[in-house]
Amino acid sequence: MSASLPYVLILYYSRQGATRAMAERLAAGVESLRGIEARLRTVPPVSPTCEAVDPEIPEEGAIYASLDDLRHCAGLAIGSPTRFGNMAAPLKHFLDGTSELWLGGALIDRPATAFTSTSSLHGGQESTLLTMLVPLLHHGMVYAGLPYSEIELMETSSGGTPYGATHLAGKRSDRPLDEHERHLAQAQGRRLARLALALAAMPRGDRS
Repeated sequence: MSASLPYVLILYYSRQGATRAMAERLAAGVESLRGIEARLRTVPPVSPTCEAVDPEIPEEGAIYASLDDLRHCAGLAIGSPTRFGNMAAPLKHFLDGTSELWLGGALIDRPATAFTSTSSLHGGQESTLLTMLVPLLHHGMVYAGLPYSEIELMETSSGGTPYGATHLAGKRSDRPLDEHERHLAQAQGRRLARLALALAAMPRGDRS
């Protein structure tokens, strides 16, 4: 990763690997554009015990996110499996700890988006995305979904919404992303990167 290029932070939580697979497709979309990179980060699980039991660095996959990863990003994509129509607790816990960024307006006018995976087709995909965008709006971010110029939105029989990319993982959470889901996730990353580059080039005084 270049030290000089702007980056889109793709921040996700994944238990069975489906949300992680989506994050990787978004990253491919980001890096299909020149002049910007994707930074994949995850969050640790929330423990019901009072002592830390997880390693500081995950055994596999992306490393854990820091506030600085968020502070310096040019754009943000957050991903989570559905938990009763909302994001999973570990991602919510991380976002709950971003008050200092909110106080300083660090993320104002930066583009953001969300993505999710569910076990069943009507398992709360859209409500999860809609609730995930709420903290992003509180941060003053510019939310970017998926436009219907992506014709796969009209063709998919599994995941895909105008609010963001989704995936139907199946009751065992082992169904891979299909062609439509892969395309929409990559298109979402590409759109976010394009907006991040455009907004980063805009003088901050012109954003009011």
